[in-house]
Amino acid sequence: MQAVILAAGRGTRMGALTEDTPKPLLRINGRPILEHILDALPDEIDEVIIVVGYLGSLIQKHFGGLYKKGTRILYVEQNVLNGTAGALWSAKDLLKDKFLVMNGDDICRADDMQACASSPDWALLVQDVEEVGSSSLVVVDERGCVTDILEKEVHKGGTGLANTANFFLLDTRVFSYNPVYRPGSNTEFGLPQTVVQAAKDIPIHPIEAHSLIRITEPEDLQKAQEILTNQG
Repeated sequence: MQAVILAAGRGTRMGALTEDTPKPLLRINGRPILEHILDALPDEIDEVIIVVGYLGSLIQKHFGGLYKKGTRILYVEQNVLNGTAGALWSAKDLLKDKFLVMNGDDICRADDMQACASSPDWALLVQDVEEVGSSSLVVVDERGCVTDILEKEVHKGGTGLANTANFFLLDTRVFSYNPVYRPGSNTEFGLPQTVVQAAKDIPIHPIEAHSLIRITEPEDLQKAQEILTNQG
């Protein structure tokens, strides 16, 4: 199975930390964020495609073409930063059958990744939260399948299932749908908005994550270190 890691962004909210270092190479417990992600991938992942952009050559230099599990690593450059769906479409020609897709700055647990990879259909990692806040709200039907993913500009907040990591199990059928712009943007194609077009045709199962570490601002690095240390 393949995995696609979206690692092209500038990481502007990290301030000076990403002036000379791409965000996925920022260190937690002495190791790059991206290394924590690679270590947690399911054993059946034998090829990783990293979509790079800002300072992408540093990511390529650090990891090379083979990871320590013997996993092959390929790189695709997202020349125009046109959103998460645009990033995935950059890797379209390299993808076969089922694949995982995830952000390059969110750290998920290995067992949550495995649960997603083991889904018989498409899947999305979610968190059951008391306040969705700025995250996307995942809407499910009576069967428990995803029917919509509402951005913060659309939903009203409150308790619900949140899409906080853009962690999907998909297959190449996704490319039969046209990329969809994020709400309020005419330059960035959103992966959630694009994927939910298929909900009427393909079951999308929400998989509840036990833990998720989001690296958004500089102080999140220290929080992540504490969480990973406690998980041990």
